[in-house]
This record gives sequence, structure tokens and C-alpha cells, in this order.
Amino acid sequence: MKWTIEPAASFAQRAEQWRVLNAATLASPLLEPEFVTQLLTHFGKGEVLARCEEGGATVAMALLSRRRAGTWETFQPSQAPVGMWLQQPGLDTGVLMAGLMRALPGFPLVLSLLQRDPALEARPAGGAGVSTMDYIATARVTVSGSFDDYWAGRGKNLRSNLKKQRARLAREGIATRMDVVTGAGQAAAAIDDYARLEQSGWKAGQGTAVQASTAQGRFYRALFESACARGQGRIYRYWFGEQLVAMDLCLAVDGTVIILKTAYDASAPQGLSPTLLMREEQFRALFDSGDVRVIEFYGKVMEWHTRWTDEVRTMYHVTAFRWPVLGALKQLLKARPRRQAARLEASPDSN
Repeated sequence: MKWTIEPAASFAQRAEQWRVLNAATLASPLLEPEFVTQLLTHFGKGEVLARCEEGGATVAMALLSRRRAGTWETFQPSQAPVGMWLQQPGLDTGVLMAGLMRALPGFPLVLSLLQRDPALEARPAGGAGVSTMDYIATARVTVSGSFDDYWAGRGKNLRSNLKKQRARLAREGIATRMDVVTGAGQAAAAIDDYARLEQSGWKAGQGTAVQASTAQGRFYRALFESACARGQGRIYRYWFGEQLVAMDLCLAVDGTVIILKTAYDASAPQGLSPTLLMREEQFRALFDSGDVRVIEFYGKVMEWHTRWTDEVRTMYHVTAFRWPVLGALKQLLKARPRRQAARLEASPDSN
């Protein structure tokens, strides 16, 4: 197996190879070339494209960033739920990573594959020079059977709470409706709507809200214009009368719907949950459509996720070391605080 390292600018010329490898392996909408291209365009900072060939066939590809001297990792802007690494099944991840480290410039000592999803590929066993580490727990909903059956399986508190909220809205004469933007011509305006919603909440105070003038705002606008043009973008909007109160930005590819971002109007009447109300109607429509197999939340599991699903899995990172002794040293340093804490606990003076 031979690795070739190129500037990430060559991704456009290699996009079809990337597409074929993704289709044959993870088949993730988050690794489609169109998604990756927008990430590179708006957040790329000198990454490299690595390509591994064996017998004339491309068996692995990755986009990589140099973190510091001697350390590389998969390209991982915060807008990407999974890391930019693809490999044919059956190949040894550790062997691939070791070969890649020998091909990368600057004599790297450590290489990390970030944010791997066990729903897409099995977590590799640790071994000499390779270790894995938990990242976050994330959730999904498998779409099976009718929505009514699914809804009956949700907690009584969720069902009762939303029923009461709908009764209140009816008493106050507030009509609700949900629309779904799927046309490329409407995507830019819908992203502007989303930005206004997000800027009304806590993210504005932290400086992380989507804004049209930022790289993040330009990324989502370009992403959804492109995705909608291909029939893969869905922007859900939920209304209380004429007031836009909640939105979801979603990708829908080959039976998988991925909820990338959610926002709600912080000025919505107290005691009402626009996002939960929207999600009930959204999920009913997805169950009824007959063409959706799974709904992915991605992101760290929160309490509200568990109201919608019991399906939780742990994403992980994979790290390879040029010399196994480096991995052993890292494990030793990690274990030291635990041993110190155990000694303190066992001390007669600890209480």
C-alpha cells in the first residue's frame, strides 16, 4: 500500500474517487464530496489530502491538518460531525495509519482520526502503537413501523406536555404550521431566517450564532443551496401564526435524515416549547413518508434527546503513535492522576 500526499486544493480533482470510496464504505451524507468541499472552502487552512492505493485501487483517503510539530489529525471544523477519513473494510486501521505517518511531511509522531462513528464502522481494537478514546455519546431514531406506535413508546411526560401545549395554543387562538424548504432558490432566505432565530438566543451572547457575514453563515448558505439543488436539503420552519419560532437544518440522503442544527425564538411565549412541537410534527411526517430509515441527531446527547429515543452510541477517536513506547507513555501519564486519587481515597486522613 502506498500513500500519496497532496495539497487539499486537489480535492476537486479527486472528488469522484472520494465519492466512490464513501459509497463503498461508510456511505455517509456527511462525507459526500459536496459537504466536504464546502468545509474546505470556508474553514480550510492549509490541509493536505492523503490517498492510499493498493494494486491500482484507492483503498483509503483522508483530509488532514497539522496541529503542531509532530502531530497530525483529521480535518475537523466544528461544523463536521464526523472526521474526514475513509478506508475499505477489512483493512487494518493501525497499519494504514502507520503507513500514512511515514508518508506525511515533518516526521510526525502522533496521528489521530477524530470523531469516528460506530454506527458506520467498528471501533478498532487497541494494540501496539494504537489506542482509542471515547468522544461523546450521540443519539439516533430508527424509523420503523407507524408514528403512532413510535409515539406511544415515548414517555408519558413528553406526550402529556405537548398535548397541554397544543391545547393552550388552541385556547389562545394561535395556529401552528410547519413548512419545509427544499428548493435551492429559497435556501439562502431560509438560512437568513435561521440566523435571525439563533441570534435571538444564548448563542449570540457566546458569539457562536450563525451570522450571514461570517464564514459559518456563508458555509450554511452555500451548503444548503447546493444540497437543495440536488434534492438533499430540508430546512424545517415552524410557526406560531405569523411568528417563526423554530427551525431545523437537515440533510436527507438515501434514507438518512441528519439534523445538523436547531434554533428557536427565545421570545416565544413562556411555557411553550417550539422545538418540541416542531419535532413531533416533523417526525410524524418522516415516519409517514415511507422513505426514511434513520434520523440522526449527532452532537452530544442531552436530556431532551432521551425523550425521543433510547438509541445512544459512543463516538470515539483513534490515535496512532510512530513508536509504541509513546502510546505506553501516554497511558502511564493518564493513569497517574487516577492512582493518586485512589491513594488519597484510601488514606486514613482522607475523611
